[in-house]
Amino acid sequence: MMNLRLSTTGFEINNTAITFPVSLTLLESVLGENPRFFKGKKGGVYIWDELGILGYCKEENVIYAISAIFEQEDYQFSPSQAFSGTFDFEDEAIVTYYHNHPEKRVKLFEGDSSGALVVNAVSAWFDVEEDRIKAIEVSHYKPYDRAAGIPKDKYEITTPDEELITFTDFGFKLAVIEELMYTQELLTPKFDVYEFAKWYTKRDIDVDEEGYEPIAEVTQYFKNLPIPKRLASKLTEIYQDGGNDVYMNLAPFSGGAVDYWDIESVEDAKHFPNLKEVTLCYASGSIVEEFEKLGIEADWL
Repeated sequence: MMNLRLSTTGFEINNTAITFPVSLTLLESVLGENPRFFKGKKGGVYIWDELGILGYCKEENVIYAISAIFEQEDYQFSPSQAFSGTFDFEDEAIVTYYHNHPEKRVKLFEGDSSGALVVNAVSAWFDVEEDRIKAIEVSHYKPYDRAAGIPKDKYEITTPDEELITFTDFGFKLAVIEELMYTQELLTPKFDVYEFAKWYTKRDIDVDEEGYEPIAEVTQYFKNLPIPKRLASKLTEIYQDGGNDVYMNLAPFSGGAVDYWDIESVEDAKHFPNLKEVTLCYASGSIVEEFEKLGIEADWL
């Protein structure tokens, strides 16, 4: 039976010490099964289907976090079986320890409502829904630290003295922002909702309380954000995913299954001559066909 163990001496799988990042070769040896690989936009996931274990990577063959999946979900990278092994924390079932020792939990980042158990440089973070533990992710622990001193003008929107793109569809604009701001880092500043909440002075924004729905001021920020026409040629693809940074900043705890930012029109595609491929999860039913009529390869996520 598969055994995961977190203790004062570190993290182990079947009595083999695991430090992060960990090589795929070592995990294959320890887990005794070759995984399938799901390639994402910014990395990928190794899936051990029969074991109910996931390994997350930013570069292939180097894994920075491991998840034991206790409750299956319907994603392309979901394992075919739930984790059925044992997972211990200091010689006690980790699920039991989590529920019985709430005082031992720490927050790994602002907005973390479920907490984690941390030992030395390793954390076990819990994905919890209605007190059910759906998954436990183990990774290297780096204390949350936000840089102090936010420039007063950082999130002030001014109109640049250059030609701008006029959008007709907000969902389309958000998909463009994801690519230009978070993927290519050409559009600045890179928006961070917690930093924005600290910077904003017209009212107190409590992200942890309000982040289950789109925060009005954040939505308005992205609506007002100017996109220079000179960046239009840089956009070659659109890739929508519930975990996109732009959506996580609009409504950090929405869970992704929302229709707030659906693309409802392809009219804005006319601004982007090099757009060749789109992958969609937030769009009206006919949008894929409409993109294809424009000669743009389109598919659902």
